[in-house]
Amino acid sequence: MQRTTDMPLWVFLGLANVNTRKGALILFGVCLAFSVACLPLSYYQVVDWIDWTWAAMLFPCSLWYWLSIRWVDKHTGWA
Repeated sequence: MQRTTDMPLWVFLGLANVNTRKGALILFGVCLAFSVACLPLSYYQVVDWIDWTWAAMLFPCSLWYWLSIRWVDKHTGWA
């Protein structure tokens, strides 16, 4: 993604290597799916190295991606 003059840094960093809206939505969907999957995995200790911190990290990342996608949709659009 090319950075425009009015694009905030947080939007550019969130979608720096994503060129299309479809790619950004896939990134958001995968991050959200993994964050939801981490909740039961950490509760039941299915995998020892997955704990609640994974979900605590992935939920804000999902929100960041979603807000970045929303900003690009409203202001600059996709290439």
